Amino acid sequence: MQRERITITIPKKLLEALDGTVDGSGVRNRSHAVELALAKTLLKKPVKALILAGGNQIRLPQLHREIPKAMLPVQGRPILEHILLRLKTAGVDEVIASIGSGGGKIQDYFRNGSRFGVSISYLEQAQIKKGTAQPIAQAQSRLMDAPFLLVYGDVLADIDFADFLAFHESQKNSLATMALASVQKVSMWGVARLVGSKVAEFEEKPKHPGTQSHLVNAGMYVMDPKIFEYLAPDMTKLESELLPRLAEENRLGGYSFGGNWYDVSTPQAYEQVLKEWRGL
Repeated sequence: MQRERITITIPKKLLEALDGTVDGSGVRNRSHAVELALAKTLLKKPVKALILAGGNQIRLPQLHREIPKAMLPVQGRPILEHILLRLKTAGVDEVIASIGSGGGKIQDYFRNGSRFGVSISYLEQAQIKKGTAQPIAQAQSRLMDAPFLLVYGDVLADIDFADFLAFHESQKNSLATMALASVQKVSMWGVARLVGSKVAEFEEKPKHPGTQSHLVNAGMYVMDPKIFEYLAPDMTKLESELLPRLAEENRLGGYSFGGNWYDVSTPQAYEQVLKEWRGL
């Protein structure tokens, strides 16, 4: 992204507010803070989101039936509804839900999305290969016009998607930007080593992490349409086949956020969410 040097004069209180957003990593300095604030305000455009909600169903004793993980109820709403409401707050108006086993339950509940203030269409996941790469490749024709959000349907997070999008827009040469959460035990997730605003190294579920990083893949991304040039027909998992390559090529941004984050992929994780989640 080409940049121009400018000089501005702004009120002291506004400058103090800008400086308060600088954390040395996500917002590197005062200049970067100004750039992100302007991008967030002025670069607003229609944004699409692809939600991967086609994973295996889960059976919990208290539910007495199998249910897609995206439909697990938290505070009276399915996880997917919490995600949609946060996307809507960020200005996302079109959502593609990639569904698989149990997808009918998702369609019956959300229908066309009008009740939630967004437009929802559905894409049935092919059964050729399981993994995170295939459903993205299936949605290619619908996602070629602008950067899009990719969100895993079993993730709950206190994240500002508008700020996430603006951060990606400010990145130089990033084909994708990954949201990063900080955890104590990293072995269950992909671990990222962050240098400035770029992921310098990414390893999926390392048995013996070679990095001291506690930043892990939070299951949320902003992706440029050029990402489809990297999706080979036989690719299965983004986490082990695509993201490490992007990190090696210095084309993977890292957006570290401080809000609560839960990967609701197991009954134990679900029980924790029920105890701790406050959300919107």
